Amino acid sequence: MTGMLASVNSLEEARLVLAENVDIIDLKEPALGSLGALDIKLVKSCVVAVNEQCLTSATIGDLPMQPELIFNAIKEMAETGVNYIKVGFFLSENQDQVIEKLANLAHHVNLIAVLFADTNPDFSLINSLTAAGFKGVMLDTQDKTKGSLTGMMAKSEIERFVNHVKSSRAICGLAGSLTLEDIPILLPYQPDYLGFRGALCAQHRRVGRLNVQSVQAIKQTIAVSC
Repeated sequence: MTGMLASVNSLEEARLVLAENVDIIDLKEPALGSLGALDIKLVKSCVVAVNEQCLTSATIGDLPMQPELIFNAIKEMAETGVNYIKVGFFLSENQDQVIEKLANLAHHVNLIAVLFADTNPDFSLINSLTAAGFKGVMLDTQDKTKGSLTGMMAKSEIERFVNHVKSSRAICGLAGSLTLEDIPILLPYQPDYLGFRGALCAQHRRVGRLNVQSVQAIKQTIAVSC
């Protein structure tokens, strides 16, 4: 069954989505980019407040593909006790070096790689990531102004991505300005999680405040459609 990931940027929002029984609370700052990072202390506070009542994830920011920089950011974030740490793989000739650097960390930190549909991602990277110990791979969008994932990538390619990740026995997530209408399109592919931010906010503004009715509508639509 596909779960719901809800991205939040404050302790108040974390408590709101926790009360609505989302499956993963994703800690990030939308105002700082596609994978903008929250302050380490704030992430720790949210993890403590959630108190293992559901899974948590956190981003490390839209960092350049510099192995040492990413390695250190993950180590720092791991100290918060968050369950999963998301790492964006942006277009760079250093992607292989980053994967190699993170292979040792991946043995004791649950890493989720994020590929971006609007950057023509190389799905063969999935094999390298899972071989290095990454627990999962997500497909997201980098430019949030251009619409949802389903408008940026052919549905056949999204399905191919899901099948590739799941055949590698890794967690598979789909995100990227997803809307209520995207849910019945994507659920037949059986990803492990669908991720939301903008659709949960007032007027679908991803940097705005969460709207509890929107959270409930997304959660209910997933439950009914599964």
